[in-house]
Amino acid sequence: MKKPWMNYMGLVIVAVIWGANFGVSRMAMDTFDPVLFAFLRFSLAVPFFFLLLRKREGSVGVPWKTALQLAIIGLVGVTGLEIAVMYSIKYTTLANASLLDVAPWPIFAALFAPFVTGEKLTSRLLTGGAAAMIGVCLIILGGGHGFSLSSDHLVGDLLAFGVSIVGALYNLVCMPLMTRFSSLRISAWISLFGVLFMFPLTLGSWAKVDWAGLNAAHYTAIGYNVLICTVFAFAVWNACMYRVGAARANFFRYVVPASAMAAGFLFFHEGVSTWQLAGTLCMAAGLVWISLERPEGSQPALAVLSYPLTTKEENPGLPP
Repeated sequence: MKKPWMNYMGLVIVAVIWGANFGVSRMAMDTFDPVLFAFLRFSLAVPFFFLLLRKREGSVGVPWKTALQLAIIGLVGVTGLEIAVMYSIKYTTLANASLLDVAPWPIFAALFAPFVTGEKLTSRLLTGGAAAMIGVCLIILGGGHGFSLSSDHLVGDLLAFGVSIVGALYNLVCMPLMTRFSSLRISAWISLFGVLFMFPLTLGSWAKVDWAGLNAAHYTAIGYNVLICTVFAFAVWNACMYRVGAARANFFRYVVPASAMAAGFLFFHEGVSTWQLAGTLCMAAGLVWISLERPEGSQPALAVLSYPLTTKEENPGLPP
């Protein structure tokens, strides 16, 4: 994907896939514990990552020092963020969790990028990003679940806001490793370490699943999460993000709530408000404005993984 428009199109396609996962995963959440479902998603994706890595690059290993770095990143970026997302939704409203997580994430990525990856904050990026953020806020709040300022939600609000900060940093700190290893290799090892740390948290959930009662819908949901939302989506997102830059690419996360809104309308007959439609147009205009900029030189920034959202009440404002 050497042409700029193809890279941006790749980011949009992945965001649509993650947004559609709102509908797909929602059907499986009555059967699987959220942590167990996340574990199944990543653990089943790991063999595919390593098989693809072996086929494309001829080897799968990393030095011990690098493995230690990847273990820390996997602990924070896969296991830690997944737990933080779940508990943020538990202790606050869906609207609060959506707004405090998805909206600030690209902003923090853009603010931190000059210090971590050396990317420049251009006027086009700032104006387009602002328009996209306003649009995504309208999409989230336009669904009828207003933002709450209640002190009862303080813990959940702080967790959701913390997810956006840590998630943005998690995306950016992988860049030094990207100068030495491919995004596929980094993604494979981070996924592996993430599931290793996550496994102990699932021990009490396996016996609660009626494995004999699983039907085609459950297997479809798992297959979609493993093959499409994880292996395919991460590979495409990483490749495109590497070429356009982390600060610029992260704003395309805003497509996820719009895609989730569409999935809710198509699969669950949920209503779409005028404010949500207006927000979608505003968000799209901001992203188009960003994508029309021609960056000077290469943009050597990459976010390796986007954490999964797997809860009993799938939040359309967060990337699943």
